[in-house]
Amino acid sequence: SQREKLIQVGCTQGKLSRSNPVNLLPVPRLAGPVTTCDANGSLYYLGEWYFLDSDHCTQCECTAEGPACARTECSALPPACIHVSHYPSDCCPRCERVGCEHHGQVYELGQHFQPSECEQCTCDLDGIARCLVADCAPPPCVNPIYEKGQCCPTCKDGPNCYVDRSQQHVIPAGESIWVGPCTQCRCHDGQDAGYWEGNRVAKCERLRGCQPGAGHHD
Repeated sequence: SQREKLIQVGCTQGKLSRSNPVNLLPVPRLAGPVTTCDANGSLYYLGEWYFLDSDHCTQCECTAEGPACARTECSALPPACIHVSHYPSDCCPRCERVGCEHHGQVYELGQHFQPSECEQCTCDLDGIARCLVADCAPPPCVNPIYEKGQCCPTCKDGPNCYVDRSQQHVIPAGESIWVGPCTQCRCHDGQDAGYWEGNRVAKCERLRGCQPGAGHHD
């Protein structure tokens, strides 16, 4: 029957489909068979479908027993939807823009962006922002600086190290320096970061037989 056919019908995005069952609204019983239905200020013939002007989410079919109506069930918006519009004439919201959201910022599909100095990100077509984070090598100095717009620290004074563990005196790398009348220190050469990591302090040697004040180097 017309009523059984309607029970099998579901609605998505303002159109009826067969995927989701819906609940029929009660239909008043009429005294005799119906040939037209009066709604929205218009007459509809048997078998015609129409939406109610008073409720755009209700769709009806004109049947011999009168209007048979059902509520529209809106389908879920895509997860990558970042701009939704809801027009007065539509029952269901529309996704107007698809993209990615990353730390509160919105990006277009396929867009490359750099949220910080050390991140390079892409808004993939599935609406997920995927980022690569730079892995900085340890700087070959004990006083690196971080500059705006740069990810990794730099050694403005060149490679260096501390003379001793007091960390009071910094000497340049690759040079032998007298730090007293009898003590000579040499810092790493700054080329091997792996070597430098464990050698932030210079290697010092005291000359054998050296007597302070004997006129040695200073």
